[in-house]
Amino acid sequence: MKFIIIHGSASNSSKNWFPWLKKELELMGQEVISPNFPNPPNQNLESWLKTFKPYFDKVDSNTIFIAHSLGPAFVLSILEKIKIKVKTCYFVSGFTGALGIDLDKINKTFTEKEFEFSNIRSRCQKFICFASDNDPYVPLERTREFSEKINGKLIVIKKAGHFNTNAGYTTFEKLLEEIKKDL
Repeated sequence: MKFIIIHGSASNSSKNWFPWLKKELELMGQEVISPNFPNPPNQNLESWLKTFKPYFDKVDSNTIFIAHSLGPAFVLSILEKIKIKVKTCYFVSGFTGALGIDLDKINKTFTEKEFEFSNIRSRCQKFICFASDNDPYVPLERTREFSEKINGKLIVIKKAGHFNTNAGYTTFEKLLEEIKKDL
């Protein structure tokens, strides 16, 4: 399998549980790609797609995307562009549309667009979405709506916050447990 880990807004691949997960997957002999995308003020869909351009050719039917926060909306844009069906997408605190928070302005190009959901659903065998009942940025209902749009399986974790370091997420055992089912 090939794993591609996509961080969220104003983040990078060395934050939260991303380095831990990358190491765990590599210890299991998996290939892991974990790019760093532009942060504000250079964060927009165009700059992220440009950064991802070298990886488009690496996406195949054995690819598994793992994305956090703004990352899932970005992966939806990738799925709209590719012509193959990937294995699985694991989305953590995924959403589309404005959230009514300060980050809406910089997230707009990713989340406030017309997604081709029927096309997106045809480009992935399975979607697994994680949500928290106390996420300070992405309300549970928004991730539930997101999950429904992509016909995903929703896993709700109590008191997980935004699944970031501030919420104690430097590891993410439940995600790794779900991933192991794919191997």
